[in-house]
Amino acid sequence: MSHRNAPLTPTGRLRLARCVVDDGWPLRQAAERFQVSHTTAARWANRYRQLGEAAMHDRSSRPHHSPRRTPAAVELQVVRLRRQHRIGPVRLAARAGVAASTAHRILARHGL
Repeated sequence: MSHRNAPLTPTGRLRLARCVVDDGWPLRQAAERFQVSHTTAARWANRYRQLGEAAMHDRSSRPHHSPRRTPAAVELQVVRLRRQHRIGPVRLAARAGVAASTAHRILARHGL
């Protein structure tokens, strides 16, 4: 499923890429025909050349890693304290040495 601001659906991207790669259309002509910039048309054509039809779908925007995420040990400590003492995020934060907003986010993540 395309996001709401996508200029073309995956099917439209595939049609554009096939015009450029398979039918030999000039990149700018295809971009004008499908009403996208030539850089966008080039990106889709290159993806089609390298990966085929599967590359025409939207990619996830989720980060590959979270370097600033709370360490698992601290997260487990917050969860353990919550289960043992039934205290709120502010008091949990003071005991675990994290911000209250972090404690709240950990509790929400664990459904507590």
